Amino acid sequence: MTPRLLERRQLLAFLGTLAAAGFVLPRMAFANWDKAAFDARTMDEALKALGAGTPGQSGDVQIVASDIAENGAVVPVQAISKLPNTERIAILVDKNPSMLAASFDLMPDTIPEVTARIKMGQTSNVVVLVKADGKFYATSKEIKVTLGGCGG
Repeated sequence: MTPRLLERRQLLAFLGTLAAAGFVLPRMAFANWDKAAFDARTMDEALKALGAGTPGQSGDVQIVASDIAENGAVVPVQAISKLPNTERIAILVDKNPSMLAASFDLMPDTIPEVTARIKMGQTSNVVVLVKADGKFYATSKEIKVTLGGCGG
């Protein structure tokens, strides 16, 4: 083993020991299970269950996704928030049987970006809902589905 490789392994082992002892914690997002929101059958019900009411619009909330999804069973969607103090990011699909596709609670100082592969039964608006500083903001994008993913 070269001395440089040995140093790197020793550093990684040391950092692993610190993490295991709880001294170093990674910054991360946690998937959130909100039964009422996942059971919602309309967008208004889902927004109400998430506590959003009528969210405001913001150019600081972005959706990165293809305009056309060839397979609705696996649609990659990235949600980005440029809003300070982002606490939660949720992805909703307007025409799915269950509106809420994914919800993430973010720890402080976490980069407010999440990527998920969601199911879409048909062409629909995808809504990204962001909670920042206790307020809700949303943006939407239509994604066309050529092959349905929810049993289609």
